[in-house]
Amino acid sequence: MLFTRYFRFWVAGLLLFSFADIPAQSPFPMPTADREFRAAWVATVANINWPSKPGLPVEEQKREALAELDFLKEHHFNAVIFQVRPMADALYDSKLEPWSYYLTGEQGKAPDPYYDPLQFWVEAAHDRGLELHVWLNPYRAYHPTSKNISDQSIVKTNPGLVLKLKQGYYWMDPAKKETQDKTAAVVRDIVKRYDIDGVHLDDYFYPYPEYNGGEDFPDEESWKVYQQKGGKLSRGDWRRDAVNTLIERLYKEIKAEKKYVKFGISPFGVWRPGYPASIEGFDQYNILYADAKLWLNKGWLDYFSPQLYWPINRLSVSFPVLLGWWQQENILHRHLWPGMNVGDTSAKGVNETLSQIMITRGMLPQSMGAIHWSLSSVIRNANLSKALVESHYKKDALVPASPWLGNKIPDAPSISVEKNTENISVNWTHKNAENIFRWVVYKRYGNSWSYEVVNRKERSLTVGASIRDKAGKDIPLAAVAVTAVDRLGNESVQQLQVMQ
Repeated sequence: MLFTRYFRFWVAGLLLFSFADIPAQSPFPMPTADREFRAAWVATVANINWPSKPGLPVEEQKREALAELDFLKEHHFNAVIFQVRPMADALYDSKLEPWSYYLTGEQGKAPDPYYDPLQFWVEAAHDRGLELHVWLNPYRAYHPTSKNISDQSIVKTNPGLVLKLKQGYYWMDPAKKETQDKTAAVVRDIVKRYDIDGVHLDDYFYPYPEYNGGEDFPDEESWKVYQQKGGKLSRGDWRRDAVNTLIERLYKEIKAEKKYVKFGISPFGVWRPGYPASIEGFDQYNILYADAKLWLNKGWLDYFSPQLYWPINRLSVSFPVLLGWWQQENILHRHLWPGMNVGDTSAKGVNETLSQIMITRGMLPQSMGAIHWSLSSVIRNANLSKALVESHYKKDALVPASPWLGNKIPDAPSISVEKNTENISVNWTHKNAENIFRWVVYKRYGNSWSYEVVNRKERSLTVGASIRDKAGKDIPLAAVAVTAVDRLGNESVQQLQVMQ
């Protein structure tokens, strides 16, 4: 009698299980989507990447922006690093700094008809499944390519903060607290008002020597003030301390506003000559006063992208040798996504980039990725862009997760399917869809799984009811699953829907 009762329960459970969504336990192990940060810089200074010239009509600006974002989507990138502050100005609507010359051809002049370029880029990037990281120059106050110094420029509105360099640049004095306050205020304002995914700084801290004709940075006045107040640091340490203070402050203030917004830095690729032993050349620690090793060691960033713009076989600045050294210094296990120079359009140059990507995958398997300098170079390098989408970037990839920023797994979506003769519509809903950045649809034909990454606003995907194998035989769709991915890259559990 007891056996009969248990048997009935077992049969009822089996029948219920047969017609429900089945957790991802299958005799054909399900895959997980590839993880790799694939980004490109979009430089606005000197109109390097966008817009193509100052004062371009608004509709042309938008058309160019969408073409660049479409290129990234079609070539399976998943992030864009967009420069919004080239020189104490703004390619967005700011009450703190003037509109950029590179946007409208006149510093301080808003686009006409009005639109907010950063808002436009954020929405368009997210609709294409791309993260958008804002890229700012923390200290540059004026770049000679902007032709003239407007009345709105910080050079004129706050001349006590800036110093003129011999090659026509103006630079804010990093050692002055007012400079740090200004840059921090700009960053806080952007993080608060825009739905961005990251904040990004490049390699410009104290300026490169050639900007001042090879002479030292002219900060004698602030250096004397520091000494008169009893300061004991050497001049180099004092300068590095000023930059360190800003880096740590920015990280903390970004997290206080929105913890999920990543902070990334892309310093010069060499910390100091001799680190490691075979490395020679430029000393950013003692010339740019950028102690990038300290920032990585301390974890004052979420991703670190040293500009490793040199070939694999250039012994004095070898790409893998430097990458290995930076990885050794990555003691808090932040993302290490190197910057790569992709400007060489020759077959040798294309092969170099493909090889460097494979090196990052082999050396950094837990968090693969790279940033390409720059987007225009990728677009114009037809051989490279074709090679990427046909090989290394053939499939979409999710951005690696950042567990130190949050590792709560989102709820799984509810899924259903609608069948017809040739296609099957996979549909899904989610109770917190506003918090989901991307979806992954997994498909099994026969014994083989594949996946597609779908963007945030989509709620269905049409897939083939069958596919034809190499022998010409039709293989029916056997199972599907949909997962939800939040903006930190955390992916929900997979629930399997078996086709009847």
